[in-house]
Amino acid sequence: MHSRTTTTIQDPKNPEHRKTFTFDLAYWSHDGFQKDKDGVFISTDPSSKFASQKDVFHDLGRGILDSAWQGYNATLLAYGQTGSGKSYSMVGLGANKGIIPNVCEELFQAIEERERNQEYQVTFSMLEIYNEQIRDLLSRTKQPGGLKVREDQHLGFYVDGLKSVPCENYAQIERLMEQGTKIRTTASTNMNASSSRSHMVITIQFRQVFLDRDLTKQSTINLVDLAGSERQKSSGSEGDRLREGSQVNLSLTNLGNVISALADAATGKKVLHIPYRDSVLTKLLQPALGGNSRTTLIAAISPADICYEETLSTLRYAERYGSGTECVFIFAHGRAKKIRNRAVVNTSTLMRESKAENDRALLARGNSGMAEQPARPLAEAGPWARQLEQAREEWRQHHVAVAKEQWIMKTLPHLLNVNEDPQLTGVLKYFIQAGTHPSRPTLDLLRLLAFISDKHASFTNLDGKVTVTPHSKCKVVVNGVPIVTKTKLQHLDRIILGSNSAYLYIGFPPERGSEDLTRFDYDFFQLERAAAEGVSVDKLGAASHGDGKADPGMLAVFQDYVRLMPLVAEANQMGEELKKGLRMELKVKNLAASDSRGHELQKEVMVKVTNQRTREVWIWSKAKFINRKFLMEELYQRFLDGEDSHVAQEDDPFWDPVEVVHLGSAHIWLQSLAYSMKLEEQVEFMNCEGEEEAVVHVCVTPCSPAGRACGEEDVVIDPSELLGKRMDFQVGLVRCLGVKWLKEDAERGIQMGYRMYDLSSTFYTKPVWKMVNPQIEETVQFTALNASQEFLNYLQTNALIVDLWGLQEGCAQLDCSQSDLMVTSEGHVMVDTKKMSTLMDPGQTPSNQISELYMKLLKLEQETELLRDTNRALREENVFLKQSLEKVGSTQQAHKPSNTLKLTWTAAHPPAAREMNQMYTRPASSDREFAKALKLFYHSMNQARGQLLRLRQEKPPEEDEMLRPFVQQQAQRLKDLGDALESSLRRLKNDVAVIVKKKRASLPHAE
Repeated sequence: MHSRTTTTIQDPKNPEHRKTFTFDLAYWSHDGFQKDKDGVFISTDPSSKFASQKDVFHDLGRGILDSAWQGYNATLLAYGQTGSGKSYSMVGLGANKGIIPNVCEELFQAIEERERNQEYQVTFSMLEIYNEQIRDLLSRTKQPGGLKVREDQHLGFYVDGLKSVPCENYAQIERLMEQGTKIRTTASTNMNASSSRSHMVITIQFRQVFLDRDLTKQSTINLVDLAGSERQKSSGSEGDRLREGSQVNLSLTNLGNVISALADAATGKKVLHIPYRDSVLTKLLQPALGGNSRTTLIAAISPADICYEETLSTLRYAERYGSGTECVFIFAHGRAKKIRNRAVVNTSTLMRESKAENDRALLARGNSGMAEQPARPLAEAGPWARQLEQAREEWRQHHVAVAKEQWIMKTLPHLLNVNEDPQLTGVLKYFIQAGTHPSRPTLDLLRLLAFISDKHASFTNLDGKVTVTPHSKCKVVVNGVPIVTKTKLQHLDRIILGSNSAYLYIGFPPERGSEDLTRFDYDFFQLERAAAEGVSVDKLGAASHGDGKADPGMLAVFQDYVRLMPLVAEANQMGEELKKGLRMELKVKNLAASDSRGHELQKEVMVKVTNQRTREVWIWSKAKFINRKFLMEELYQRFLDGEDSHVAQEDDPFWDPVEVVHLGSAHIWLQSLAYSMKLEEQVEFMNCEGEEEAVVHVCVTPCSPAGRACGEEDVVIDPSELLGKRMDFQVGLVRCLGVKWLKEDAERGIQMGYRMYDLSSTFYTKPVWKMVNPQIEETVQFTALNASQEFLNYLQTNALIVDLWGLQEGCAQLDCSQSDLMVTSEGHVMVDTKKMSTLMDPGQTPSNQISELYMKLLKLEQETELLRDTNRALREENVFLKQSLEKVGSTQQAHKPSNTLKLTWTAAHPPAAREMNQMYTRPASSDREFAKALKLFYHSMNQARGQLLRLRQEKPPEEDEMLRPFVQQQAQRLKDLGDALESSLRRLKNDVAVIVKKKRASLPHAE
């Protein structure tokens, strides 16, 4: 929900919770559009709220151009979560050009229409900031350690050695952007760094020379595509002891600190220091943030509800800078109420610039070539004509190279890179000439790739056929399937080298057609790989809503699983090369788990990490794994650079202290307790994949306050008979059988834990080590002093969930915190204490130190209530007796003369008393028999429930030949389950019929 200036965001978990932000402008571009004949997205109808790239440029881009023509500096920042549309808004995709190309194109169009007595000079530079290192994206030579940021008294901060190329038209800028994107793709591949983890800064220096007025106007336009903002989120909230490397995350964090300090200063607060110098990005953006510049901030967010937290974080970040708003794409103009810049027109005389040129030229000595001069005001770089001539020569060489590449593409089969960032897809090309070529050629067309060996695979072009052959044990995947031998390639085959270097094979010219190559994007590769590995929405257990559509929550889990697959592969590859001895694998938490009522739990992807030498195991959340992978990449980069990659154990992203591991859960249904019947059975612990991890022998026994087990005479027919009465019962964990965790490593141990009803504490058994079938023999007695209807409902509908925990040598054992438990005078744990809590002082904290007086009062209250119930029952029995006797007397009187009434009544009294005694004895006996029948029925129902649960958790085999036996086996199991249910019902009906027949036969009949 949004307007042109405001948008309201709704918490998907709490629809009542809404937040509204207000910015200068707000746009929606998620839906309501269609493609025209040129491939440009346009509104489906005039009423559509869709904002096209033209709309955004009209509101923001033209403002940047106007500022440049007036001589003001202008800056445009794009901030937001990866995938939310930052790069799309800035650069665009395909026919949908973003702000940067539109600004450049219109700038040169305007120059064409201007007066001829003026000279216009435009230079273009493009850099990337990754890990606090600057890379020139227009230079093919890599500077070790990156380019340096210098500071000049007059110029401020600038990048020493940054290439600044003069441009005469928009086509030249377009080629430079393509060249920069190509180098950026290669660099990110070499460095194992996603483009979303780096900042890209494009700087356009625009100078107007008024020859007739001896005057110049200078404007600097900074266009900044910031790194993905989700990396700014601290991993500390996920419980990770390590946070993402400060070098990688420093820029965004410090940018937020600078914005916060400037906002405080704008509101009149005393700010002693603004930390511009704390990162490379803020040094370069100092004029844009708080100096001489007109600045615009674009905040891009995702419409997905799973991105709610990140969306909210982005909006708050943008609000610190300016006004506030929210929608799929949000734009907040820098002329906001919180940070105000003081932009001035940059003018000077030609004479003054000529004098300054000689002084500034001294700073540039030692640099190679005029076209490689630092990107400072153009007067520093020498005569414009000389720069232009050198640039033209470079353009000619570049044109020849491009023409040659296009000719080769038309004649030879080749590979096109496929990147997670669509703008970087198809930038790298590997031409397969006749003969055999290794996958790491010296050609400039394909740079060295991360996770690919020096001799990874060979491509052979022979007799009109292209084949690929993996070397040794190197990983090569074709169309999602790993290959180990020579494989012939077909046109549009998908190839993955190493862990995640994806390529699309383009065959010989006769094989090609008019295919749409855009459908073979990064997601296509990963989904294909997942399908080949047997991972699908159905495999993960997504439930259908009945309309044929999968559960949205399960779809989100599947998407996370697919996205993490290549990341886990990369992490394993890094660990292998660094000799860490780890194995990481994806798991789905709660895949086959349910809550105490049998409802499915929310599922999420996690990563299981196993040290193959020590057998230690860790379970990492998705957020923790991603955080660790960033740290792994930094360590791996040091290894690739030949630096010392050894780190202390506590700083090693591949290591964690040993921890307790959740192995599985067992459900013990408590329905028998609601009828005061004992339950004793063996229940399976099911792990996250729905497989049996172990079996637990458990006893749930109703008992007296002294702990004596209840007998058959204590069984009740209706649970409501227990309402308001004291209930005591024991939960005993007797033994655990066949624990896989202990079979895998004999040095391990286990603990079990469960939580009863409304208690906040979890009860854990004592640790047991080095036994596959450990004896537990631990029992806890619980007491409900005044059983409520809610508690009785809980017993009838819920299960006690017992969790199995795996212990590793050196880990801390699980302990039960009993500080908030209430106990009876006998020492039993009290449950169903809601009513009692209302009687206590609100400021009082329940604990073991509850006063003895209070406990006695509670006990007296319960005993008084029991006496009242007994008294009430006796009164009702007396009334019933009196009515029965009167009925017998009146009957006798109706059949005898009045003078014998007294004698007859007296004579008839003894049989009436015996009859009444039998009348009260028979219901008790029949009730006991009925209770026995119910007990047998509930026991059989528990067994049937266990069978049904096992049936639901059985997964079909992947092999086709095993499918038919599996179906037959499942059909037989269903038949057996049906027979068991019919038998139980038949037995119950027969038992009830016998009881009813006996009761009717024994009832007294009036004569």
